[in-house]
Amino acid sequence: MVEYNREIEEMEKELGKMQYNKSTQKHFGLVRAKIAKLREAEFKRSGAGKKGPSYAVRKSGDATVILIGFPSTGKSTLLNALTGTHSAVAAYAFTTLTVIPGLLEYNHAKIQVLDVPGIVSGAASGRGRGREVLSVIRSADLCIMVLDVNHPEHLSALMKEVEQAGLRLNQRIPDVKIVKKTRGGVSIASTVRLTHLEKDTIETILREFKMNNTDVVIRTDITVDQFIDVIEGNKVYIPAIVVLNKMDMVDEKTLKEVQKLTHADLPISAHQSVNIDPLKKLMYERLDLIRVYCKEAGKKADLNVPLIMKRNSTISDMCNKLHKDFVGKFKFARVWGTSSKFPGQKLALKHVIHDKDVVEIHVR
Repeated sequence: MVEYNREIEEMEKELGKMQYNKSTQKHFGLVRAKIAKLREAEFKRSGAGKKGPSYAVRKSGDATVILIGFPSTGKSTLLNALTGTHSAVAAYAFTTLTVIPGLLEYNHAKIQVLDVPGIVSGAASGRGRGREVLSVIRSADLCIMVLDVNHPEHLSALMKEVEQAGLRLNQRIPDVKIVKKTRGGVSIASTVRLTHLEKDTIETILREFKMNNTDVVIRTDITVDQFIDVIEGNKVYIPAIVVLNKMDMVDEKTLKEVQKLTHADLPISAHQSVNIDPLKKLMYERLDLIRVYCKEAGKKADLNVPLIMKRNSTISDMCNKLHKDFVGKFKFARVWGTSSKFPGQKLALKHVIHDKDVVEIHVR
């Protein structure tokens, strides 16, 4: 692993000295592709065959949120403030040694909140059980990055560990289609103007991954790293919130400066429960949840207890959440609300439901 790390470090230094422009883009892309391959090899090498305690947690509720940050940023205190869960709190590092779950009920949604051990530098390479911690994030629906207001420099280090672990926070999956074929070389088409990638660079990256016969269609203006992400196909895209904790420990001027520097979404004081309610609201919004009301045939809809679903869910998703047999026995559904063309429209499993829709499911 040391050999891999040294090679990656040398190539990253090379890129750091390189001026990125059209003449260097091809070589830049080649080096980034080599780094990506080495990181993947390092990941498999260090993780293969390892045994030990796992941080896997059974998901529950309507969504799962994970709190991440360096040690002693106040994640455990924040979990307590959000959910009332008793997580051990102390004024020294590594208090949390396992995953502590809590449950937040907000706007009828039941949100599982997980507090994990603090991340340390080198976590993505396995230091300090970091790989286990970062793996928990891959199954979360939202990530809250908890920063100590006195250490804004932690954000870039934290982002580096998260990205090296194959996580992409607050990014959309690039709209790129890659199809391998047996012959014919490389064919590249784009429906948008590419401002970060030349076709020569794309071909160079594909050759490095031994994809010499490939059709590529690009529908979004992407970077070298984003194109490599698509090739590898193992990245996880998760929304994130950045909070500045311990706001009570600095003056207003310093707080504004740090918030501007880090582009943090919200300053909070978990210890004094300051801005906890605004954070709950922001969590609900970023999770992009909707409320759907169930109705039985011949009866009024129950508008007091909605079914919580993720935006862009279908009637099929709703059936699966209600009962494991509903999809197999499904006949049709009637829908009242903004997703239907008229009240009580008869619709099928693939229909996408909207917030506050009323749905009446008919099964055999």
